[in-house]
Amino acid sequence: MNALAATNRNFRHAARILGLDSKLERSLLIPFREIKVECTIPKDDGSLVTYVGFRVQHDNARGPMKGGIRYHPEVDLDEVNALAQLMTWKTAVADIPYGGAKGGIGCSPRDLSKSELERLTRVFTQKIHDLIGIHADVPAPDMGTNAQTMAWILDEYSKFHGHSPAVVTGKPIDLGGSLGREAATGRGVVFATEALLAEHGKSIKNMTFVIQGFGNVGSWAAKLIHERGGKVIAVSDITGAIRNPNGINIPELLQHKESTGSLKEFQGGDSMNPDELLILECDVLIPCALGGVLNRDNAADVKAKFIIEAANHPTDPEADEILSKKGVVILPDIYANAGGVTVSYFEWVQNIQGFMWDEDKVNSELQKYMTRAFRNIKNMCQVHDCNLRMGAFTLGVNRVARATILRGWEA
Repeated sequence: MNALAATNRNFRHAARILGLDSKLERSLLIPFREIKVECTIPKDDGSLVTYVGFRVQHDNARGPMKGGIRYHPEVDLDEVNALAQLMTWKTAVADIPYGGAKGGIGCSPRDLSKSELERLTRVFTQKIHDLIGIHADVPAPDMGTNAQTMAWILDEYSKFHGHSPAVVTGKPIDLGGSLGREAATGRGVVFATEALLAEHGKSIKNMTFVIQGFGNVGSWAAKLIHERGGKVIAVSDITGAIRNPNGINIPELLQHKESTGSLKEFQGGDSMNPDELLILECDVLIPCALGGVLNRDNAADVKAKFIIEAANHPTDPEADEILSKKGVVILPDIYANAGGVTVSYFEWVQNIQGFMWDEDKVNSELQKYMTRAFRNIKNMCQVHDCNLRMGAFTLGVNRVARATILRGWEA
């Protein structure tokens, strides 16, 4: 099942639990706006190449739309639609005043030079600049993009609209970015994990963790788990996978990856088949990479007791059912990885105020938001007698539905 079908299925299940009017349900499901643009740029060798860019603006009932822009070969309208919708529910779960959006360009950023990436980003911004904005739609980094990408968007947008630091988040600190933003998603994952484990009378210390994906989110989560006494026994990324049943020395691994660009040949662990990482015996599995990695083919073999969905849509609905029957507790993506958008909100607030927070304040506020959101999800689980995924979806969908009705929607 693709990401859009799975997301729609979860939404409809939540709508039934909440007893939403069918016309309101349909209204909440249909995106506010879908944008598809042609992005033609000259390559460094002088040849022309064309890419397709997307921006889906899903809902703005609770505030400006918010969501990342990803550069990846598999970006298509269905995926962007699903991720935009997830952002609507995620911002509502985190209780920040945003709606949902998502964007992307179907390209392989590894195959483009820095100057080609800049040209592509500027052309994309030129095509959508009149549809985004500080109080309309605020992009952020995602897979394949970073603070530099946001700097280019800010600069290009400002050519049309004047200096506008709040138009994007995840910017470099020198251009109005927030302290703590780089670590925010990974740190939020750790705060969410702590909240879940505490509910089960456990803590991170001495528990075993497997982390699939060692990019920004996975590496920060691993670092913070290691600092809290957790034992990270296996990690993987596109360069390979390594394991050490006694626990990987994460600071050493980070240093190795920084110097070599790869997990390969790390002396503090043994290489392993990346496909086996997801079914390794551990207490907590944290998928931080692409969607759909847990599916009906491997779900029955998963041995983790807890799954923290740091990636977007890592668990297919078929896998969800198999894992639930096995008693695996899954912390859903629309809550678990909300740390990034929460600190993006803090960045936006700082830009509008023209006042920068220190990093301790950012991290302290993030912990407050993540802990409160978990309590609210648990409350919905008790009210509706449902699992954590439906607790999060009913919380998010209910908040958006209420805002929609209060703004004057009529059946």
